[in-house]
Amino acid sequence: MATRDEMATSFGAAAGAYDEGRPDYPAEAVAWLLEPAGPRPRVADIGAGTGKLTKVVATLGADVIAVDPDAAMLARLRDVLPGVQTLIGAAETLSLPDESLNAAVLGQAWHWVDPVAGSAEIGRVLRPGGVLGLIWNIRDESVPWVARLTAIMKGSHAEQLLAGDGPVVASPFGPLETRTWRWQRAVTRQTLTAMVHSRSYIITASADERARIDREIGALFDEVGAVGDQSVALPYVTHAYRARRP
Repeated sequence: MATRDEMATSFGAAAGAYDEGRPDYPAEAVAWLLEPAGPRPRVADIGAGTGKLTKVVATLGADVIAVDPDAAMLARLRDVLPGVQTLIGAAETLSLPDESLNAAVLGQAWHWVDPVAGSAEIGRVLRPGGVLGLIWNIRDESVPWVARLTAIMKGSHAEQLLAGDGPVVASPFGPLETRTWRWQRAVTRQTLTAMVHSRSYIITASADERARIDREIGALFDEVGAVGDQSVALPYVTHAYRARRP
């Protein structure tokens, strides 16, 4: 079985599936994250991946730089968002000047971060009053077939974190505020399969385990009507958290 570090850095091998299968973030949730940063803030999207969150931040009028440890993910991001500056790095090691940002956001990423080291480094690059925003799209497992999908492909580190005590941040940040949004997206069998194939557990699994997962999700998708070009509604809960640097 892959280690946690190997899983955290596995996504570049499935950048195309990640970009196709993962959902965008609700604009109202991202706007809430950035609200304390003021108009046209300078923002780093850390753990930016293929740019799912970067795109929404840019659409809201921010000046955004995308940071990720995986060059393959950033290459995909530049294909989608050619005007966005990219930088190799991680929350604990940012090649950015002191107090150069109004906000830092992490989408589907804080659960891979050392919260003490990450908080200290992000605090370094934020201006006083700057905001750290954390956000996750989590499938709504109160819907039975969605719960069965998770059982087939295994729960993620993010899902385990949010089902427990939730994220924590450290100095210099104050307490986390939190809000949630419920929504759904129409997905085809192809999109659902790409979503499954973009998860770190599946990317790093053995060939036999990947084959098992494909057989079982195929049967489930047949059952719920995700056949050919037919779409089904996949429900989500978006969990957003923000904290201020004093």
